Amino acid sequence: MKKVAQWSTRDVSDWLNREGMSEYVDTLSLVDGPALLGLNRPDFQTAPLSLVSSDGGQQLLERIETLRIEMNMEAHKNGNANGHVGGLPNGTSKLLQNGMLGMKDFRREMVQIQIPTAETPRTSFPTEWGKTGWAFIYAVVCFVTTTITISVVHERVPSKEHTPPLPDKFFDLFDRVEWAFSICEINGLLLVALWLIQWILLKHRSIIGRRFFFIVGTLYLYRCITMYITTLPVPGMHFKCSPKLLGHWEAQMRRIMKMIAGGGLSITGSHTMCGDYLYSGHTVMLTLTYLFIKEYSPRRLWWYHWFCWTLSAVGIFCILLAHDHYTVDVVVAYYITTRLFWWYHTMANQQSLRWSAQSNPFSQVWWYRLFQYFEEHVSGTVPRNYQLPVSLLSLQWIRGVKYSKLDTQ
Repeated sequence: MKKVAQWSTRDVSDWLNREGMSEYVDTLSLVDGPALLGLNRPDFQTAPLSLVSSDGGQQLLERIETLRIEMNMEAHKNGNANGHVGGLPNGTSKLLQNGMLGMKDFRREMVQIQIPTAETPRTSFPTEWGKTGWAFIYAVVCFVTTTITISVVHERVPSKEHTPPLPDKFFDLFDRVEWAFSICEINGLLLVALWLIQWILLKHRSIIGRRFFFIVGTLYLYRCITMYITTLPVPGMHFKCSPKLLGHWEAQMRRIMKMIAGGGLSITGSHTMCGDYLYSGHTVMLTLTYLFIKEYSPRRLWWYHWFCWTLSAVGIFCILLAHDHYTVDVVVAYYITTRLFWWYHTMANQQSLRWSAQSNPFSQVWWYRLFQYFEEHVSGTVPRNYQLPVSLLSLQWIRGVKYSKLDTQ
């Protein structure tokens, strides 16, 4: 195998692709072997390398350090084979040859360096699709549980003729706009579609996917609890709630399945039940999809962030304009969604918060063990790197086309 010091720029590019660091190929296209070995941390703190990955080049620096160690060991091996002792301080080799420094003392001075082997994971961000699958199942179970809870709560919602809507300051200031709720749901579908496309193109989609599934599942689980404990009257006299089934379980199951199939949306005609207030599920999705879109997209795409923020803000405003949720529903949903998102990502990005300790108050939350399971092998902040799905990459590889990075920080 050619020595690293003799690598050409093409050799460096091939090595980056083999190591799964193809996002650096374009930026380091003019770097040969000696220049690669000369890279250090300050180089990754300035452009253009600082724009490639959000981990400060940590993964690439670790691989370069491994190359240096292997090169030094090869040099030592060649030196010993030729009757010389390489890599020792000046004069040490001569002392060894003259017998003035015993082998016992030399062995005591040796430092053991662990070289990564085939059994040692070489990435700080393993895929672990199995964990992502469990997170998805968790989200589905929570969504189905929410739908069942809505059906149960619907049976005990007081009649609007006997219990009129509660006073709401927003409703006093703005008259109801009938078509506003449709705008809210259309904006929500657009945000979900944009996030789905973005997630498919993310390099570390398995890690980010299980974060999304866990957070959205937990938010809907909280929603089950709040709507079951306190049942509010309908927010407006315009509501046309489905008739109560009074314990007819077969009809209730059909209603639940219809709502699940329609995604719980009014525009699909699947949501005809009342009582799912405190807090707003539409606000949860409008807020959460925007937060994930912004968190896992390059900072330079500010126009994209502002567009998604506008979709989210207009959608939330339209919920209130349609008088389909009390203002407190939206406020509580926004507060819980943003805090859970920020808490989870703070814990995920800080290694000191991953372990239970008296000084770590985050370890007291009920879902901390689940968090540790999902984030156990994730080291550091997940880079915002993009690549095509494996199937498309394989297709292009068959055609002989080589891909480099699609997008970076």
